[in-house]
Amino acid sequence: MNAVIQVVKHLTPGMVGTAAINIQQFSALRQTRFIICLEGTMSETLESWPYLKNVIDKLIFLDAESETTASVVRSLVKLFRTYHAGVVHTHQSTALYQAGIAARLAGVKTLIHSEHDNWLEEEPKHPRLLKMVLNCIHPALVTNGGRMNNRLQTYLNRRDITTIPHGVDTQRFQPGNQSMARLRLGLPTGAKIIGTAGRLIPEKRQHLLIHALSHLPENVHLTLAGEGSLAQALHMLTIKLSLSHRVHFMGHVENMPEFYQALDLFCITSEEEDYPASPLEAQACGIPAALTDMGACSDVLCPLNGIPLNTDDERTLIYQIHTALLKKQGISPRRYILQHHDVRIMAEAYDALCYQVNPPYIDNPLYAANSARQPKCRYTLPNKP
Repeated sequence: MNAVIQVVKHLTPGMVGTAAINIQQFSALRQTRFIICLEGTMSETLESWPYLKNVIDKLIFLDAESETTASVVRSLVKLFRTYHAGVVHTHQSTALYQAGIAARLAGVKTLIHSEHDNWLEEEPKHPRLLKMVLNCIHPALVTNGGRMNNRLQTYLNRRDITTIPHGVDTQRFQPGNQSMARLRLGLPTGAKIIGTAGRLIPEKRQHLLIHALSHLPENVHLTLAGEGSLAQALHMLTIKLSLSHRVHFMGHVENMPEFYQALDLFCITSEEEDYPASPLEAQACGIPAALTDMGACSDVLCPLNGIPLNTDDERTLIYQIHTALLKKQGISPRRYILQHHDVRIMAEAYDALCYQVNPPYIDNPLYAANSARQPKCRYTLPNKP
């Protein structure tokens, strides 16, 4: 049986790592599947992401950060041949440059490459290198959203790009009892609560939300999920602004669905954000989202109640957040996530790409019991080169 092998640079709880794990777990094609991590060790990865213990037998760590490109390619060729890889799926350009070449040298039939980041404008040399590699190894090229798709078409002069939106597990992330969630998290039950999730680092700019909170009504609170180098500085800022009783630092939160369920509004004010997964999770829980209008944020916002934030002007930011808190919610953003960003739709679309050359092997009862329910491609696939 031919294996399906995904390759990532490093495995972290961010969007790329989550996408790889979700594709691994939610595919209807129960072929042998592995994820190869080019950098990092198993112990380091498990320490930062304990959830991976559930799939530890499917993870392979090369710890090749100090190795030469040629050495890494040789190791990958050997692995692909050992596991009889029929499909190799790379995430991000770094993985493509090494694993893509190795896949072709190993005679792998199907090569899929997913490009997740909006780095094209900041790194002018990368488009030329990426274009050269794509022309040499001819993978099926995939992006997460329309904005990234358009940029790749412009910079690489390609039209054979498949768009597969990132998906979240809507059976795990779903609406819940707000009062109970707040009680379990130690948050005030009678307040309006704004939430944000992510590392406490300069790029995330959580200080903008703290400053905005000082101009919002007293019954509005802010809660932050995550850890990072700016934790102490942000704590000091809340003390300076006399907001300690209204800002709640949650640290690492294991039960993220419960965190989202406790909110009235989810916000991100980052200065750099490519394709954030947390707003999808919050909206799957029925919580409206307000995000910095940059990167691919417009691709993850519900068009009916999502709010693109203007973080360049503090007054406008305060007004937008206050208006969002006062607005009565109509149609839940969950409906949009179910239709466009469910993890099962994402996995189904990647299965369809595997169909092009590799015949499917299905032992999932949900699909195998009824051939009419076998995954069908609902995306336009690129022509084979």
